[in-house]
Amino acid sequence: MKKLLAVTACPTGIAHTYMAAEALQQAAKKKDVSIKVETRGSVGVENRLTEEEIAEAHAIIIAADMDADEERFKGKPVVRVGAGEAIKAADQLIDRALAMKASETAATQSKPSDYVENVQKLKSERSAGRTGPYKHLMSGVSFMIPIVVAGGLIIACSFLFGIYAFQQEGTLAWGLKKIGDSAMGLMVTVLSGYIAYSIADRPGLAPGLIGGALSSALGAGFLGGIFSGFLAGYLAKLLKDKLHLPKSLESLKPILIIPFVTTLVVGLMMVFVIGTPFSMLMNALVDWLKNMGTANAILLGVIMGAMMATDMGGPINKAAYTVGTALIASSIYAPMAAVMAAGMTPPIGLAIATFASKKKFNREEKEAGKAALVLGLSFITEGAIPFAAADPIRVIPSCMVGSAIAGGLAEAFGCLLRAPHGGLFVMLIPNAVSNVFLYLVAIAIGAVVTALMVLALKKDKTQEQLTK
Repeated sequence: MKKLLAVTACPTGIAHTYMAAEALQQAAKKKDVSIKVETRGSVGVENRLTEEEIAEAHAIIIAADMDADEERFKGKPVVRVGAGEAIKAADQLIDRALAMKASETAATQSKPSDYVENVQKLKSERSAGRTGPYKHLMSGVSFMIPIVVAGGLIIACSFLFGIYAFQQEGTLAWGLKKIGDSAMGLMVTVLSGYIAYSIADRPGLAPGLIGGALSSALGAGFLGGIFSGFLAGYLAKLLKDKLHLPKSLESLKPILIIPFVTTLVVGLMMVFVIGTPFSMLMNALVDWLKNMGTANAILLGVIMGAMMATDMGGPINKAAYTVGTALIASSIYAPMAAVMAAGMTPPIGLAIATFASKKKFNREEKEAGKAALVLGLSFITEGAIPFAAADPIRVIPSCMVGSAIAGGLAEAFGCLLRAPHGGLFVMLIPNAVSNVFLYLVAIAIGAVVTALMVLALKKDKTQEQLTK
């Protein structure tokens, strides 16, 4: 029996990682194929693959949108896709892996004759192509998010005692604000460091961290941190690959020469060349966001809201979330409110649709609706993926419209969100969300619009389909 191995990972490590793993395991079980799946989620690496298992494996499936430690799979046939693709097309991925020969990679397989499989293959290759800058950026974001979540929630806790209670030194509110601010101060440093780490492995980490710290100190913000991370990573990788030294000095390369040279170059670039322009850009962005009129604010909420529902955890969704999260460090809280409202809307709206109609959803979809409601309330947009995968033409536009409305209304109502995750539960913290009631109204309206559009667009199922 051919044995398969898989690795799943997504930037947040919350939903896609585990949904992809479950989809692969279920598909392998249907085909009576042995598979072991390593998950690289928010709690770390679980079910880690051993060297012996890798040696015995017929092929490896890497369903990841970030670094998955791929060096260990050298010489093995590998299928590379994004985590979302594993959720949508796990059966095809298992078939592709089983069909591979020892010398094959995902890019050299013969084309499937079936049209549907061909479409899935093209989509998989497109996802596999996102292994360069996108993967490195998402690796940095994945390490940044827990820091922002912890810091944001602790700052929100300080507001339990009043919005300005932290100004009184020595109080618990003051202490909580200090802790939260310290965490948020690390955001850009960690983002930059782990972008560089994803590119160049350990030699890139120190230069990336230092470049990120300089970006924070110079006021270049997350834009400067992203630039310093890529600069440090690619320079460290260049030195690692191209700099050849005598064997007696080779051991010094990763711990002395590469960190020193890369840090020196990145540091000088940040201080004398890059820091000031990025600082001016960040200041201009912050001023524009703080002083934008109501119409512009609503338009921004609509755009970011639609982005959150476009691919539900994919690169467009993560781009909107990353911007909203990063702006919290600049004390701009409205975009994050729009992002979270819009991210909650699709699964909640689809859950409402399954509860409201008995003719448009089968038994399995109705059960998925119950799970989608819980995921939506927790701000896990991926709860809508099963519905979007089954009927993308009707479901995705409905979700985009509902999310755009929710994001626009959140901005129109002047809602602010000081914590970058938590969904409905973060609203239980006083002052974490400004205008809580109107914020709930925005989410409810967006969800209802999504549900109504889905119900209007979907056709009734036959009795046989309903009982499946």
